[in-house]
Amino acid sequence: MFTQHTEELRIKDYFCRLLPIDMTNSLLAISPVDGRYATVTQPLTEYFSEYALIRERVKVEVRYLIALSQIPLPQLKIDVKHFDALRAIYRNFTVEDAEWVKKAEKTTNHDVKAVEYFVKEKLDNLGLSDVKEFVHFGLTSQDINNTAMPLLTKHSLSEVMLPALTDVEQKLITLSLNWKDIPMLAHTHGQPASPTLLGKEIRVFSERLKNQIDLLKAVLHSAKFGGATGNFNAHHVAYPEINWPAFADNFVSSLGLSRTACTTQIEPYDNAATLFDNLKRINTILIDLCRDVWTYISMNYFSQTIAANETGSSAMPHKVNPIDFENAEGNFGIANAWFEFLAAKLPVSRMQRDLTDSTVLRNTGVPFAHTLIALKSLLKGLNKISPNEKVLNDDLNNNAAVIAEAIQTILRREGFKNPYETLKELTRKNEHITLEKIHAFIQTLQVDDRVKKELLQITPQNYTGVQPS
Repeated sequence: MFTQHTEELRIKDYFCRLLPIDMTNSLLAISPVDGRYATVTQPLTEYFSEYALIRERVKVEVRYLIALSQIPLPQLKIDVKHFDALRAIYRNFTVEDAEWVKKAEKTTNHDVKAVEYFVKEKLDNLGLSDVKEFVHFGLTSQDINNTAMPLLTKHSLSEVMLPALTDVEQKLITLSLNWKDIPMLAHTHGQPASPTLLGKEIRVFSERLKNQIDLLKAVLHSAKFGGATGNFNAHHVAYPEINWPAFADNFVSSLGLSRTACTTQIEPYDNAATLFDNLKRINTILIDLCRDVWTYISMNYFSQTIAANETGSSAMPHKVNPIDFENAEGNFGIANAWFEFLAAKLPVSRMQRDLTDSTVLRNTGVPFAHTLIALKSLLKGLNKISPNEKVLNDDLNNNAAVIAEAIQTILRREGFKNPYETLKELTRKNEHITLEKIHAFIQTLQVDDRVKKELLQITPQNYTGVQPS
């Protein structure tokens, strides 16, 4: 008899037959980062995949070997004519090379040791077997990891994340300029408030984003390079005459990183935490934007342009959901949960080191990926919206009471007695306050005709303050 258990066994058998031969099928991915959104996140594989990490480790090992030979060390002599061939080891690094390292790791049970053996194998092939014991000389794994990871993070920011952030920033700047003269009703505490300009409200977000991008660019990408417990013990005992801290400073600087001078076995990750907090703050700003735009769409302040064949709801044909902003908000939120965890966890390690950072660091690409997905969704949504100026104007007219602030302020200037209380009494009546009623009220005021004329010229459409410079 067919049972649910039978069906589960059939599904299990299907996957057991399928997975070994079709691991590249995105439909089989556990995470949407590598499945549903694989085409969006693909640029990040260059920086956060296992392949990328192995390649960058190889790069650090090779660059370090070359740097050692340039000190020079008496026992390490590499003719400069071999440097290009050595650099080609990481410049031409392939997936097959990474697979060689992973196979070696099954024997070593140590990922960085497997990289060391890979580089030594390449030296044998280049006829440089006599220098291969200087590969990984005096180092511990974290000298490699804590240099490779910040390199990957730094390049992912400059090549992928910052361009995506800049695209959103530039779009917001464009919209703020296009809409700079469109008045709209503001809402403080969800209630009608002094009118504003649509472009200015968008500019609030572009400026917030710009400020945080500037801070992001200023964050140091720090590396650790100092041996087993950060003191160059092995280096110093072998070559006490060499200034190893100065060497390490120069080497790390040549890679484009900043060396943290005083460390344990690992880089303390304080600057990494600063980076993750900065990215979380950027995402929080953009969540704020998503929610505001979502609300304006629900109020019909914005219309959405969609393709004719798109479906807004599986049940309600009339609906056009603000799905891009919802998708962006959700992915920004997932990313922020990760960034918060990374920033809180990584700077904490038991005494000179524990291994909890190792597995955690391998997930650095996850919040970057969700942030990239969100940025692309947000940009897509921003490209779809346009202001519904009739609705914006009608809402201003239906809330004429918002110019009460302007009237009572001018009356204050003129020394009118109790202007706030006078306007409060007018506007809090249990009736709809129209511009006509306000004009009638103005005519009753005991003020000069000059002041009345000034007050009568104020409308919800022109009471929008000063454009930011």
